Amino acid sequence: MRTNKDLLLKGVKFLGYTVALMFAAPFAIYQAFKNQEHPLYLPVLITGLILAIGAIGLGFYGIKTIMDSMFNKKK
Repeated sequence: MRTNKDLLLKGVKFLGYTVALMFAAPFAIYQAFKNQEHPLYLPVLITGLILAIGAIGLGFYGIKTIMDSMFNKKK
């Protein structure tokens, strides 16, 4: 059984995006809570929460893609 290298690379890219979002989401949420009196408090908080949910989703999808590449699951 051989690993599908193209699919593996795609999964690693997704995990790279996940790492970027894992740093961006807490930063945005922290900035929102630090500036609660600012008029853009709610949009920044919502953006941070969307980034956090995106990080979780991309993490699961990246791991699923890597597992599919290792076990030769065809789509």
